[in-house]
Amino acid sequence: MSVSAHDAFRDAVRRLELAGVPTPQIDASALMEAACDGRSAAVDTLPDEMAADFARMVQRRVQREPVSHITQRRAFYEHEFIVTSDVLDPRPDTEALVDEARWSDFETVLDLGTGSGCILLSLLAAKPGAQGVGTDISAAALDVASRNAEKIGVADRARLVESDWFDHVDGRFDLIVSNPPYITAEAFDALQPEVKEFEPKIALTPGGDGLASYRIITAGAPDYLNAGGALMVEIGYDQGQAVSELYDQAGFTDISVLPDINGKDRVVRAVLR
Repeated sequence: MSVSAHDAFRDAVRRLELAGVPTPQIDASALMEAACDGRSAAVDTLPDEMAADFARMVQRRVQREPVSHITQRRAFYEHEFIVTSDVLDPRPDTEALVDEARWSDFETVLDLGTGSGCILLSLLAAKPGAQGVGTDISAAALDVASRNAEKIGVADRARLVESDWFDHVDGRFDLIVSNPPYITAEAFDALQPEVKEFEPKIALTPGGDGLASYRIITAGAPDYLNAGGALMVEIGYDQGQAVSELYDQAGFTDISVLPDINGKDRVVRAVLR
């Protein structure tokens, strides 16, 4: 017995609203598109199997599981990335880092804590001929990044290494980028359930004041950068001054704090003296 797509959608929106989901119509639309294999506009009635798939997806969203985990995809910068619960969900804020880094003069790039690979792979796709290394402490995250490298067509130029920051990194690079965990312990407790309960905690917060990762990255980067090479990291909107001071202590120059699309501080960029 088929089900009206309109009725199923309306019921899904109502259920998501009752569950307190912030964007019920947008989320229901994304789930319907996934259930219909990208053909929702052409579907008036849902066959039993498709209706059951949609109902299961909606129930997962009612439990506040992120849409990207349910559909296993997220649009980021110029590509669509595979996303699972093993990696941080790529966010529009991070596009500011890619947008700044892609215009740098680099042939080699190191991405620390690559996760889904969204930063590294976006840069390699935008810079034909460039070579990159992505590190992550999570083997499961590197598997997702590897799948994305194949999907985007840059696998031959991306090397993925299981490493705790610089531990298993060799050589020097023209550019180092990172979106490290930076949420403070206090702020982590106040996160929405979609983030707090479903995304990997290790990719969100280092605990304490949220600056531990930056201390490691700024102190270690000079040993892995070519002369004149740049280090660019994503930051929390209120961390610009603190991270800039860490850059300065590590011997970087031309330190600048750059905004995201919403005008909030999001990227710190500097050059190795």
